[in-house]
Order: sequence, then C-alpha cells, then structure tokens
Amino acid sequence: MPTAIIADDERLMRDQLRMRLNQVWPELEVVGEAKNGEEAVELVTRLKPDLTFLDIRMPGITGMEAARQIGGQSNIVFVTAYDQYAVEAFERGAVDYVLKPPEQERLQLTVDRLKERLAKPKAAAVVSDSVTQMLSQLAEKMAAPKPAYLQWIQASIGQDLRMIPVEDILFFRSDEKYTCVQTERFEALIRKPVRDLAEELDPSLFWQIHRATLVNVNAIEGVTRDIRGRHLVLIKGKSDKLEVSRSFLHLFKQM
Repeated sequence: MPTAIIADDERLMRDQLRMRLNQVWPELEVVGEAKNGEEAVELVTRLKPDLTFLDIRMPGITGMEAARQIGGQSNIVFVTAYDQYAVEAFERGAVDYVLKPPEQERLQLTVDRLKERLAKPKAAAVVSDSVTQMLSQLAEKMAAPKPAYLQWIQASIGQDLRMIPVEDILFFRSDEKYTCVQTERFEALIRKPVRDLAEELDPSLFWQIHRATLVNVNAIEGVTRDIRGRHLVLIKGKSDKLEVSRSFLHLFKQM
C-alpha cells in the first residue's frame, strides 16, 4: 500500500486534499500531516513515505526549501495556489505541480503519474526523470495562462468548506483571531490576516482602506463622514460602513 504525507499550514486545506485523494486513490494511506516545512522534513525522515504533497508558502522554511532537504527520500507533488513557481518546482525534482483548488480530473492525472512512477524500478524512474520533467514543464507552458493573484478564497462556514470566487467578495475585515469574508449572501471565516491577503489579491480589485479591512472596489457605493469626522465606505446593498484610515484616504480623492 503506497503511503503519503500532506504538508499545508491550513488544516482545512489538508482535510480537503486528504478527502479528494481518498476519492481518486482510496488505496493511498496518508500516514502524517505537517503544518510547516520543518515538520514535513521531519515526517519524511521518520516515516519514509512514498509521496509528499507540499504547499509552497508555509511558515518557517518554504515548501521549496523543504523539497530540497527531502531530496530523493520521497516523491514530491506541490499543491499550491500560485502558478509562478512551476519551473522551479520541476527543477527541485517534483513529480507534478497542482494548483489549488485541485479539480478531481486534474488530481486523477497526478495520481496516474504517481502510480506509473511507483510501479517503475528505481533505476528506470531515475533515467526517465529528465523526460518527465520536460514534458511536465511543456504541459504547464501550454496550459492557459493563469493570473498570479488569488482567484478563489477557501473559507469555512460552520463545519463546511466553501470555495468563494474573489469577485463575489464585498470586503474582508479582520479581528484578533479571524478574518471575516463578506459576500452578498453570506459571511465566512478564514485565518489569513488582511496584511497577507493584500499581497495576494489584485490591487486594482481590492483596496486596503484600513490595516484590518480590504474592500472590493466594485462593491463601493460611496464615502461619507460621521459626526466624529471619520470617513466611512458605504457598501452596495449592505448596512455595513467601513472606516477608512487617514493613510488610505488618497484612494478616494478622485471619487
């Protein structure tokens, strides 16, 4: 029975990948999970899994650095929300590079590649590495170009995981522990802070108006001032009023 570990700093993402792997490869045994690159390296060294599914952006050492340390101890598959690392991933010896959220059809292709690789004698697998990498790189280059910015947000509503297109999100607002994801129909929660989201979302679509707030420019109805002189953003179809910090007032000078 083939074995694997999953490394991702978000538990919901680990749960989702485990579930989808079970759907397309029920014989695969996930023997461990890691929350960061250091834990991934330690688990590979200790458990010797056949496969390691690595996120790229994790606390501490990145997935790329973890893959370098893992070396030939395990077959690496990167599962990430970012496509700009594809070439480097294959240079690190990755078997495949899958974009989040992994579609079942795409994940099935990855599983087929992994099964084929595991079925080969080790020497034959080594000889075919360069050909596999070149074909994989070619496939990535031939695929439709994908933007570098996030296109989906994976958020939790109760016990459910929801995939939310970013254009459907009205605003993000953080407190000390969670970030609220507000759409027209519902509210969801994520753990990623606004400062990280601001780097990963298209700045022409989402404006940061406060250290704890990002707003979809298409959702802005207008700007008003309260009796205390604070500038507040009005949201279309919502009663919410989002405070604008002084350092971000320049965004509204031409409105």
